[in-house]
Amino acid sequence: MNDQLAEDPHTILDRLQRQATRHETPCGDGRMIWHLWDESGGAAPVVALFHGGAGSWRHWVRTIPALLPRYRVLVPDLPGLGESDMPPVSDDADAIAGIVADGIDAIIGAGVSYDVVGFSFGSTMAACVGALRGKRVRSVTIIGSSGVGALGSAVNLEKVRHLEGDERRETHRTNLNRLMIADRRKIDDLALVIQDWNTIRSRLRTPALSRSGAVMRAIDRLQSPLNGIWGELDAPANPKGPERVAILRAHRPDADVRLIPATGHWAAYEAADTVNATLLDMLARTRP
Repeated sequence: MNDQLAEDPHTILDRLQRQATRHETPCGDGRMIWHLWDESGGAAPVVALFHGGAGSWRHWVRTIPALLPRYRVLVPDLPGLGESDMPPVSDDADAIAGIVADGIDAIIGAGVSYDVVGFSFGSTMAACVGALRGKRVRSVTIIGSSGVGALGSAVNLEKVRHLEGDERRETHRTNLNRLMIADRRKIDDLALVIQDWNTIRSRLRTPALSRSGAVMRAIDRLQSPLNGIWGELDAPANPKGPERVAILRAHRPDADVRLIPATGHWAAYEAADTVNATLLDMLARTRP
């Protein structure tokens, strides 16, 4: 992670993207874009990472290298976000998850098992894909889900698309601090570049999907082990973070649920070393 801080953000992202194989799968009449990182020659188990709302695969820039080479890491731009086209139905989480699950089957094969990890809106997709694919999904890990329990505090964000230059950059910094990263000192150039790229390409309205109850309905149907991670200072979750943990454990007493101290919503970025170690520990329980 320290090496990333010293490099140009575009260099970091371009290099990581070049290390992956790009795949395209159907998304209605359009296409869904995926990247697959594999340093094992196809031998390692697969973990699929689903990014958050108004995001792209770039949300996982500090997670992907940590999972290699122990895993093949498959990361989409979810429908209506990043480079992927809009889904034909944009208000049904299960329908969107069906597109995602079919895409995984097309890339790795319909008989291959895998783990799923979702951040924020991606948690809804992870739970729904897990429910759709049953025991083929080895485990489901949700990170920063706002769909568990009652609605948290509203987070007011500044409009940014009409801004340019330093004003645009500083507005992104403000929004990241309010929503994503609790410690303003950890909002670096890489985070700002990712936020700008993602914001420009965000079309799917994900907050309603995240809070539709779909994640809990899916969790109740899961046949897989369940893990949960929240940052202690997760803005969308607070002030109901402990309540969310209790609700998840009530639904799934066997769930492995952990809080990351002094960390905000985008925990996999803000506290990458801690989250990566936690995630690897969770995934190890179901590693074939």
